[in-house]
Amino acid sequence: MTDEYRHVPVMLAEVLRELDPQPGDVVCDCTLGGAGHTVELAKRVAPTGLSIGIDQDDMALAAATERFEREVPDGRHLFIKGNFGDLDNLLVKAEVPGVDCFLFDLGVSSPQLDIPERGFSYNEDAPLDMRMDPGTHAQTAAEVINTYTEADLARVLSVYGDERFARRIATEVCRRREKAPIETTFELVDAVKAAIPAAARRHGGHPARKTFQALRIEVNHELDVLERGLEAAVRWANPGGRIAVISYHSLEDRIVKHLFGKLSQGCTCPPDLPVCACGHVPIIRVRTKRPLEAAAEELERNPRARSAKTRVAVKLDA
Repeated sequence: MTDEYRHVPVMLAEVLRELDPQPGDVVCDCTLGGAGHTVELAKRVAPTGLSIGIDQDDMALAAATERFEREVPDGRHLFIKGNFGDLDNLLVKAEVPGVDCFLFDLGVSSPQLDIPERGFSYNEDAPLDMRMDPGTHAQTAAEVINTYTEADLARVLSVYGDERFARRIATEVCRRREKAPIETTFELVDAVKAAIPAAARRHGGHPARKTFQALRIEVNHELDVLERGLEAAVRWANPGGRIAVISYHSLEDRIVKHLFGKLSQGCTCPPDLPVCACGHVPIIRVRTKRPLEAAAEELERNPRARSAKTRVAVKLDA
């Protein structure tokens, strides 16, 4: 495996326990990355099971294939390039009747953060890109920064980054881009630092962290994609199939919680109504009333698990 794609899978013990893959199962990792989760899931379903992996990054797919073939030589796998927002079409392509275990790990993989030219990191100077699939013609972070109105920039930073200085940052960005486009990560970092008061910069980590998070979500339409992907996973899950979602910030977790809650809800009619008129039937059962969090031991080994929260649902037998 390339050095870029060596990373530690987050909350692996919890994922294996909650998904509980069995020999012969079909498992689908909708966020393949370096295959850290996939390889361990595959060991439990091989040799008769099937491991499906989805990723829109060519480097991730190549690294995952190399690792899988080395570590699970008797396993069957199908790795597909794509975005899990198109999960319906991707699983039709996979030609499987249903899936027993779904995993969504919503964090940006360590390799994407660590490869400077991808433009995800505020610690490395690089072009402002942030596309999960650089081969697409989707807008880059630079295009967002240089073309959005001041009001739209402030909205993106506030809603997706929970940035309290969103309007000040948007104003500073627009002031600077009038002189020259903001094209690199460090140019954006300088603008953010100039906009945030010095006292506020001394607390809460890197001052550009929330801005970069917000831009990544905007560029890749991550929240819309998440809802579509989860709804498709519920449709494709076999009766008794498990769906685990690892999220890393409140917006993602809120979407997962809301969707799981909606799909697990039964009749909502008033209790004195003799016959159900709403027609609501629960489709899933939520196994995690509160999201699971990484154990202290894991946090010592892998600080990126600190913000991880995992929710799990089980498909009911209709």
